[in-house]
Amino acid sequence: MKIHFLGANRQVTGSRYCLETRDSRVMIDCGMFQERQFLNRNWNSCPLPLESIDAMLVTHAHIDHCGLIPRLVRQGFRSPIYSTEPTTDLLEIMLRDAAKIQAEDYKYKKKRHLRENRKPRHDEQVLFDDQDVDVTLPLRRGVKYNVPQQITPDIRVTFWEAGHILGSAMLDINVQENGKTRRVIFSGDIGQWDKPLIHDPSVFSQADYVVMESTYGDRNHEDAGEIEPQLERVIRSTIAAGGNVVIPTFAVERAQELIYHISNLAQQNLIPDVPVFLDSPMAVDVTDVFRKNRDRFDAETWNRINQGMPPLDFRGLRMSHSTEESKAINAFKEPCVIMSTAGMCTAGRIKHHLRHNISRPESTILFVGYQAHGTLGRLILEGTPEVRIHGQSCKVRAKVQQIYGCSGHADRSGLLFWASHFKQAPRRVFLTHGEEKAAQSLADALVANHHWNVLIPDYESASDLK
Repeated sequence: MKIHFLGANRQVTGSRYCLETRDSRVMIDCGMFQERQFLNRNWNSCPLPLESIDAMLVTHAHIDHCGLIPRLVRQGFRSPIYSTEPTTDLLEIMLRDAAKIQAEDYKYKKKRHLRENRKPRHDEQVLFDDQDVDVTLPLRRGVKYNVPQQITPDIRVTFWEAGHILGSAMLDINVQENGKTRRVIFSGDIGQWDKPLIHDPSVFSQADYVVMESTYGDRNHEDAGEIEPQLERVIRSTIAAGGNVVIPTFAVERAQELIYHISNLAQQNLIPDVPVFLDSPMAVDVTDVFRKNRDRFDAETWNRINQGMPPLDFRGLRMSHSTEESKAINAFKEPCVIMSTAGMCTAGRIKHHLRHNISRPESTILFVGYQAHGTLGRLILEGTPEVRIHGQSCKVRAKVQQIYGCSGHADRSGLLFWASHFKQAPRRVFLTHGEEKAAQSLADALVANHHWNVLIPDYESASDLK
């Protein structure tokens, strides 16, 4: 038995692994690389023959975990794709939106290149299109939490709550090989405890092998107080200055969490009565999926519902589906709040809103989620005085602020808390989904605190599991 590490190794995005036994191969996630220096990896062919892969397991619907599935399908993958039922619903939204964004960005780049008399590079074509998504969707198999699924004759998996986004899961895999049973845990992205809307992450007491994320392995989330007072302060000060609050957000979970908090502020009249735009067709559709899967809400959210305070709706909330509705936001003359995807400012409508606001001293660019190294969001957050957006240089004159506590990832303390529930050390722990410095810091802590045998795998390496 072995694990192939095909992405998110010594970096955050591009999660993809393959668990190989004597008789089976099962892929875990198939995510898109989003850091600028690793974008070319999206074009690499899978190093394993696609016909040899018996199934795919998807931990959750973020693009860095599922965004290359249609690319794999374009190349011939046709095996079943297992995920929780909410993730199955979200996959269609996420993948169609990714195809649309690629088509729009390619069209825009092609137009600009013609104007500049340049030829597009191979990596400026689309990775996949809507037709590839059409072929992908029938392969989905929705499963329930906490119910074992026999994926192949020798591999059984149970999906457990990860607390990261709606539908997110940790994979508890049992492998029968040579008369022995081995338990392999894939943590997926580990969420925070006591977050709104969804349940807390699952924990485990035993495993033979663990593949564990390390995004915040070297730091804790800054304690800047509760989220709602931070939001209130930023919105009040920016609106008073006559500017717009522009919030790059992820369509799944972060957008809905922001709506949850802003609705609470609005219902208590703690912020000015201004329009709050959710400018992302995907985020709007995802919000509908949240409403459909109310059985996954936690007790706090149900308490609000029972008090007649809808957590995902309030006066002033405006949902933008069409391109025309999106363009109309930047023609809006009064101060407002604009939430738009993508969360790391790598593509999509957020770039247009940044271009219209980033040089306005009265506006605020507000970050609420992780910004991977090399992304436009990271450059802005780190104080780069001038950035390129849509091929144009833009001076950063807007206020740049960050709210802590909205992250969907457990921080260093949370990761160590999750690890502390194992009653004995696994045979080996593999740290992935983290920049090298973060992964190494977490590895050092796990060795010092728990005496674990830890490895940080290299990209496209493989490790034998005995």
